[in-house]
Amino acid sequence: MRRLGALILGVMIFINIILPALLTRGCLVSPSKKAPQPRGGITLITIKVYLEKEKRILEMPLEEYLMGVVAAETPASFEPEALKAQAVAARTYALKRMRQFGGRGSQEHPGADICTDPQHGQAWVSWPELTRIWGNNYTTYRKKVEEAVLSTSGLVIVYNGFLIDPVFHSTSGGRTENSEDVWSEKVPYLRSVVCDYDRHSPYYQTTLEMTLREMARKLGNAVPTSTLSNGGGLRVLERSDTGRIKTIRVGGQEMKGTDFRTALGLPSTNFTWEYQGDKIRFTVRGYGHGVGMSQYGADGLARNGKNYIEILQYFYTGVKIMRAFEE
Repeated sequence: MRRLGALILGVMIFINIILPALLTRGCLVSPSKKAPQPRGGITLITIKVYLEKEKRILEMPLEEYLMGVVAAETPASFEPEALKAQAVAARTYALKRMRQFGGRGSQEHPGADICTDPQHGQAWVSWPELTRIWGNNYTTYRKKVEEAVLSTSGLVIVYNGFLIDPVFHSTSGGRTENSEDVWSEKVPYLRSVVCDYDRHSPYYQTTLEMTLREMARKLGNAVPTSTLSNGGGLRVLERSDTGRIKTIRVGGQEMKGTDFRTALGLPSTNFTWEYQGDKIRFTVRGYGHGVGMSQYGADGLARNGKNYIEILQYFYTGVKIMRAFEE
């Protein structure tokens, strides 16, 4: 009986103390080259999610939350392997922030691990909402999303044994961006890679037209309309190696390309322009900040026969796909 009691105590210590500590440090159980088979259920680990629309915190099973993220962040019409890649990225993002695994939780919403505002967390949508969004495709799409999450259950992305910050964007427009060319920090796994796989994206190249007066209004009253006319108001000061604008002169002022993009509502910072009388026409490549995984690029790679592990390792340099916990 003493031996049995010691064994039970040892198991409890491992589950409640050692395993969480390992996860907190980012030391994971074992590498996984193949996805585990669906287990017919979801993990008992729960996550506290702040629902932006309802202004409340809802605790739900982690894998159920991930299904809502995949459905919100990725078109369900994508190839299954692309959806799996999104599921693993979403799980990594969530675990890195969950307090029970050493994360800081939601800084904007105390008490929550994460929120559904994509500006601060990951987009999320409920099944009832998806019945309206997906309509007649609901049954088919729900099955695809559930399969993407359950077939990758427990898998996360790591670099040197630690969970990565798996940032992603819609469309690269030909090449992803280095982290330091968008933000201040150079991150070893967020390196620029060629991406010719998202040409089927509706955002691969787009145009946006507005009047000079409208542009001046969006940029603020510090930039008079008169300074923006005749091609003299805008001048690129610096582009990154991928062609995205890092700094631009606007009516005598210097702006970050990211700030200019946000002010005008441009899809990305990879743009050119031409004046047409009292209007300006922007031609834009890609959609989003360009760092990390291109979602349409992931779909393109899947169409070319790549599995989700190959997709993730293509966009996140030097990473491994590992199992964070056993079920």
